[in-house]
Amino acid sequence: MRRGAHHATLKMAFPPHRRLTTVQPRPTISPQPTTHLILHLCTQGQLQEALSLFYALESQPNSQTYASLLKTCARHGSLAEGRALHRHMLTNHHHQDLFLSNHLINMYAKCGCLEAAHKVFDEMPQRNLVSWTALITGYDQSNRPDECFQLFSVMITHCLPNEFAIASVLSSCNWDRGRQVHALALKTSFDGNVFVGNALITMYSRCCGGSIEGRDSAWLVYQNLPMRNLITWNSMIVGFKMAGCTDRSLRLFAWMHCDGIQFDHATLISVISSCCGGVDDFASLKQLHQLHSLMIKASFVSEVEVATALVKAYSKVSHDINDCYKVFLETKNRDIVSWTGIITSCAECQPEEALLLFCQLRRDGFDPDLYTFSIVIKACASLVTERHGSATHALIIKVGFEDDMVLANALIHAYARCGSINQSEQIFNHMQARDTVSWNSMIKAYAMHGRGNDALQVFARMDVQPDGATFVGLLSACAHAGMVNQGRELFDAMVEHHGIAPQCDHFACMVDMLGRVGRLTEAEDLINQMPMPPDSVVWSALLGACRKHSETIMGERAARKLIELEPKKSVGYVMMSNIYCASGSFRDAGFIRKEMKDCGTRKEVGLSWIEIGNQVHEFAAGGRRHPQRETIYLGIERLVCQLKEMGYVPETSLVLHEVEKEHKEEQLYHHSEKLALVFGLMNASRSTGAIRIMKNIRICLDCHNFMKLASDCIGREIVVRDANRFHHFRGGMCSCSDYW
Repeated sequence: MRRGAHHATLKMAFPPHRRLTTVQPRPTISPQPTTHLILHLCTQGQLQEALSLFYALESQPNSQTYASLLKTCARHGSLAEGRALHRHMLTNHHHQDLFLSNHLINMYAKCGCLEAAHKVFDEMPQRNLVSWTALITGYDQSNRPDECFQLFSVMITHCLPNEFAIASVLSSCNWDRGRQVHALALKTSFDGNVFVGNALITMYSRCCGGSIEGRDSAWLVYQNLPMRNLITWNSMIVGFKMAGCTDRSLRLFAWMHCDGIQFDHATLISVISSCCGGVDDFASLKQLHQLHSLMIKASFVSEVEVATALVKAYSKVSHDINDCYKVFLETKNRDIVSWTGIITSCAECQPEEALLLFCQLRRDGFDPDLYTFSIVIKACASLVTERHGSATHALIIKVGFEDDMVLANALIHAYARCGSINQSEQIFNHMQARDTVSWNSMIKAYAMHGRGNDALQVFARMDVQPDGATFVGLLSACAHAGMVNQGRELFDAMVEHHGIAPQCDHFACMVDMLGRVGRLTEAEDLINQMPMPPDSVVWSALLGACRKHSETIMGERAARKLIELEPKKSVGYVMMSNIYCASGSFRDAGFIRKEMKDCGTRKEVGLSWIEIGNQVHEFAAGGRRHPQRETIYLGIERLVCQLKEMGYVPETSLVLHEVEKEHKEEQLYHHSEKLALVFGLMNASRSTGAIRIMKNIRICLDCHNFMKLASDCIGREIVVRDANRFHHFRGGMCSCSDYW
């Protein structure tokens, strides 16, 4: 038979469905691929998936698998998963060698469980440099500097440290300890290591609080480093900024850029901050524009952190919200931090704009955090009434932040600034815990409203250590209430019983307090005894007292000192001119006004604001820009006639001598707060609540007398917030008792 025919016969004998096949045994799945997959998942940060595969293994895992999982737990701060792995290791009698013990220490330390890390460390039969370094780093990262330094001190008796151990302990050292570690680094030749050098620069800059010694020590380390990386440059730039040497910080950045060293976002944030440290805003703005251009070229301007820092800087040196807003619009992927940054830039100068941005933030789906709310409350404090503050307060309660101490402190201040002292009291009394700021805020609130006795009673209840700000509030409260004896006692007690050295603010309050009651010689003697040069606030307080009591000679001395310190501000010139006018020295008043004009200084325009419904109306002295000015003028005339029948006499001595008497009176009648009052009466006639007015400068004597009589005439409370304090006018009296 042919070979092909035989083959065909065989095929016929076994039909396809009955054909014999070779049966292979079922393969055993090797754990090796699974282990590799676990290691891969750990590398990708997929911890839960890696753990699921790990616990499904039927065979005993090796040390490398445990180590990779522990390392991933440390990276993610997953303490519970790390503990479970440790239990699994012990349950399966896996040998806990030096390699795994070090990984366990690292995991517990990175997760903040230092007690467990130290227990593993203590139970190790042998340790190496990695064991010590892992535990030292853990204490450093958990902000436990004493234990960190103590452990490092024990370590160097067993083995020489490496650069990582030295760098870790340096970041938790104070000045004295840092110098000791620096000496050790010099002996062990680690001072030239870039990691150690960076840590030394940071330590010297941080520990010395910007002192010359710290700055020079950091600079010496920087200069002696044989090799520098980006962190070195960044650390030294920050060091100069902390020392107040912003010009050197900027020069170092320019040097770095010229050398072709690539900067990062941390560099830019530090340099942007340095642009705000100059005395000359124009020069700072020019530097900021140059830096902004560089950021655009390097494609950093769209990064959220950098853009937020830039917005903050523009708000400080430019004072133009448009610059800030342009940067904000250029930012991609805006987050709550960038939104908070642009709101912060508006909060002080344009509070209404800040509130509009806050509403936009919420419409865009962002949830405000604690810091955002604190800035919004700050903006509300600059408004005429508490309406917006109350709405923000309600939202804070709704989202569950009502127990936050920082927000409660901010609300106390905001309600007090808007005239609602009762609301401030309610928040203060309902606080579960109070810090120094809480007590200070309530004391300052009472001081602002002329309630000196209430401020002293709060101080008597204070259960935390007072600070310098506490006594500024107390002395201000005594000054505004004419409580000289109590103020004297507090000033002495501040030093004798609390160990707080008086600063310029405390002396200014004392000068103000003595000056208001006419003890001008005593006030001037106190200024001459000050251990530091008096600032403009001190001289302004004395000058204000001289104006109140028509003390010309002393007023001239105070005015000259004030003008020397602030030649571009009008306060000194205007107050001295008023003193001359009040004493009949109109020629001298003319000279002082001419001197002010020659210096290019302009008197600040008096502005007042009143809120009617949901709209704030602004009035300038004269009121000529207001669309209802004619109606307001008629209302003023009618009210003046009524008040003159009650004894109102215009203080025409405050007006220029060359002006005719009828024009002098007309100028007084058209002061901004009088116009705001009449407008408020015209548009809120059916209301029985208080009429609230906010003013940008101190209320004048004539307006103060006018408001007292007006409150009695119309039978309503008038609340005026001027640049210094609140005046509550009721029934012909003022809450300040004429101590304003």
